[in-house]
Amino acid sequence: MTDEIRAFLLAALTEMKYDVSDVDDDIVFGPAGLDVDSLGLAELAVRVEDRFGVAFDDDEAEDLAMMTVGEFSRTVAARIAPASAH
Repeated sequence: MTDEIRAFLLAALTEMKYDVSDVDDDIVFGPAGLDVDSLGLAELAVRVEDRFGVAFDDDEAEDLAMMTVGEFSRTVAARIAPASAH
């Protein structure tokens, strides 16, 4: 994962008040110590689309929303890298 993608995800999650130490971690807690909710990651997917110019179809967005933050960050980074290479 590039530093730019990692920095963006960490900043966005921090702004969303998620308790994260590293976007590659699979154990992450959401606001107030609750498990990460799908709405938070769905919102983050939209922010990723806007920032990096990638688009997720409905099935992809649903899958992203159900991932841990670590899975989400790795999946999104893999998707962004090919799109930014063009």
